[in-house]
Amino acid sequence: MKPLAGIYLVIDPKQPWESLFQKLQMALEGGINIVQVWNHWPKHTTEDQKLEFIKSVKSLTDAYEVPVLMHDDWQLAQRANMDGVHFDDPPEQLSMINLPYIGITVGNDLERIQWAAANIVSYISFCAIFPSPSVATCDIVDQDKIKQAREIIDCSIFLSGGLTHNNLDQLRDLPFDGIAVISGILNAESPKKAVKDYIEKLEAIKKTQTQ
Repeated sequence: MKPLAGIYLVIDPKQPWESLFQKLQMALEGGINIVQVWNHWPKHTTEDQKLEFIKSVKSLTDAYEVPVLMHDDWQLAQRANMDGVHFDDPPEQLSMINLPYIGITVGNDLERIQWAAANIVSYISFCAIFPSPSVATCDIVDQDKIKQAREIIDCSIFLSGGLTHNNLDQLRDLPFDGIAVISGILNAESPKKAVKDYIEKLEAIKKTQTQ
C-alpha cells in the first residue's frame, strides 16, 4: 500500500447523514486524500446501520480511490472491508488486526512514538497542534517532539488539532506528510473550496521546505 499523505478528513456519524454525505462529496471533489469515520454514533445505532453508513461513505470515496479508515473499532472496520483503523491508544489485539493501514494518535509521549515505530504502524498523528474544541482531550504538542519523531520512526506523520488556512504557515519548520481536519472543511461554506485552499497552502509549505 502506498504511504498516506495529504488531507485527512474526519467525519462524525452523529451529524445528519444526508447533509454529511453531501459535504463529503464536495470535499472529495476538492481533493481530500483520506477519510476517517469517527466511532461516535447516534444512540441505539445498530450494527447493520453502521455498516450501511460505511457502505454509503465508500460508495462516494471509491470513485476517487480515497481510503476509508475506522476510528478505534477495528472489528467493524474488518467487517465493512474498510482500508484501515485509527487508534487513540495502543491496541491490545494488534496481532489480530488484518487491515492495510493502522495509525495511532501521539502527542508529547516519546514512548508512544517508540511503540509505533516498534510495531510498524502506517502513520502517526500528532494531537493537538493548536487548541481546538474537537480535540479538547489532547495536550498542545511540543513541536520539538515532532522533529524527534522523524528521527525515530519511518512512517507518515500527520498533524491535527485547530489547523486553519491562517495558521498553516507556522508548520513550515516541521517534518510532516499531511494534516487532519474536521471543522475547517465540514463547517466551511464550501467544503470543496476549503479543501483546495488547504492544498494550496500545503503545496506552498512543501515548496519552501525543498528549497
